[in-house]
Amino acid sequence: MARPKKCRRICALPRHDTFGPLTGGGGTTVEMAVEEYEAIRLMDLLGCTQEECAAQMGVARSTVQQVYDTARRKLALALVEGRRLTITGGDYALCPQGEVCPGRNCARRDCGGGRCGCGVCSHPEGPECDGQNSQKLLK
Repeated sequence: MARPKKCRRICALPRHDTFGPLTGGGGTTVEMAVEEYEAIRLMDLLGCTQEECAAQMGVARSTVQQVYDTARRKLALALVEGRRLTITGGDYALCPQGEVCPGRNCARRDCGGGRCGCGVCSHPEGPECDGQNSQKLLK
């Protein structure tokens, strides 16, 4: 009997969940799981190592490598073949808000519990961070 899948910890849902070509867009839709999106966000955008990403997501480094490889393949397929990419589903749990989150790259914690309009988190309402979190991502 196989072990049950362990839920991956996700710090914020994507602001946009569908991407695609402006015209045409033939072929089938590529579906990326939310935890695959999180691996891309942490490793490619924020520059985390596999070990840091694994600690953030609450899984083993080998699991992160597998999730990351799958996400990169799906992203490449969508870009090269001009397919629509949707981010949906998966085995994940949103991290707890505030200081109890163990991740140093937590978008929810950096944005006051995920309630600002900085563009990092998925919740536009609430206190503003004056774009400080967006600047952190670009550095």
